[in-house]
Amino acid sequence: MAADDEVSTVAYTARRIRRHLRWARTEGIGRLVEEDRLDPVERVRTALAKRRWRRRAGRAPGSAMPVYLVGLQRSGTNMLVRGLDAAPEVEVRNENDSTLFHRFQLRPDAVLTATIQRSRHAYVLVKPLCESHRVDELLALPGSTPGRALWVYRDVDDRARSEVAKFGDANLRALRAIADGSIGRRWQGQRLDADAVELIRAHDPQRLDPHSGAALFWYVRNSLVFQLGLDQRADVLLCRYDTVVAEPAAQLRRLCAFLDFPYRPGLHAHIAPRQFHDAGTGHQPLPIDRRVRALCDQLTDRLDRCAADARSETKAADRG
Repeated sequence: MAADDEVSTVAYTARRIRRHLRWARTEGIGRLVEEDRLDPVERVRTALAKRRWRRRAGRAPGSAMPVYLVGLQRSGTNMLVRGLDAAPEVEVRNENDSTLFHRFQLRPDAVLTATIQRSRHAYVLVKPLCESHRVDELLALPGSTPGRALWVYRDVDDRARSEVAKFGDANLRALRAIADGSIGRRWQGQRLDADAVELIRAHDPQRLDPHSGAALFWYVRNSLVFQLGLDQRADVLLCRYDTVVAEPAAQLRRLCAFLDFPYRPGLHAHIAPRQFHDAGTGHQPLPIDRRVRALCDQLTDRLDRCAADARSETKAADRG
């Protein structure tokens, strides 16, 4: 499997077009427009609101707080981006922003820090999902206001279903490349310790189906929360997508408190509250490999406990 940088521009563009056509067929044009923020009216309205804010209350360059939205692809991060983008004091740099990203991967750190330092907004929201394994390094970059990170995770079945629907067996192919040592410098294999590589090999990705591969990839990437010690950091907040859609007002208040950001209902106006067990697609669990399922269940419990502890600390701080 070649890395994106090894693929010609024509081949890369053709692959993206095929992916979008498949996504439009399976999910509908409306979902594609919403997913990629293609509505020109919404984009112009948002840009004008931010321009007015800069004129009225713009901050001095170099004072913006970087906020890194990380985790794993197809975990609901676009939902948070859409809400925060509605706030005029937030400058959003999504994965399709050519200033900071090339083929969804961050450009050199110097470009990132220079972009943040130029901002006249109060916050710069960056979504480097391919660099989630570097979130501790990104938070330590010199020359900018101390930042924050939001690690978003989602129910493993819903995430695997969404991943395979849009990207096919991409996760499974990455796991196979990690197992056979051909992954090279591609982001999927970065900062995996020897235990993680051995675990992947032990589950023999050659025999897994795409959904089981997507679930194992979910496990490997979300395990970085604990491998990197992010669960012990005050500048990292765990957010479960399913909880946000079940109780958007409470969860956005929690997120705002973490960022020291003024809460307003408009941040979650686009989220229709649903019961927790209905927060995903409503489909039955996938027939994921039983050994992979056991790993994912254990990690889900651990992530949920960590997120719950953070919620308790936030409530205690609010009462104080």
